[in-house]
Amino acid sequence: MKVELGRCLLQERLDEAGMTIEELAQELLFKKERIVDFIENKRVMSLKIALSVADTIGCAVERLYERID
Repeated sequence: MKVELGRCLLQERLDEAGMTIEELAQELLFKKERIVDFIENKRVMSLKIALSVADTIGCAVERLYERID
C-alpha cells in the first residue's frame, strides 16, 4: 500500500509538547529556518530527521504528517 504525506503537523506537535521552534532547532543542532521549512511544507523530513524530531518532542513519528490514503 502506497502512503502519501499531507501537510506537516510539526507546529501542532510542538504546541502540545510546550516547545518552541527555537528550542527544537537548538536541541537537534539545526538552524531555525530548517524547522520552519518543515512546518511550512517547503521541505519534507527524512526518516532519520523525523525519528529524531519525534523522539525529542515525545510523539510518535506517524503524528508528524497528515496521511493521505
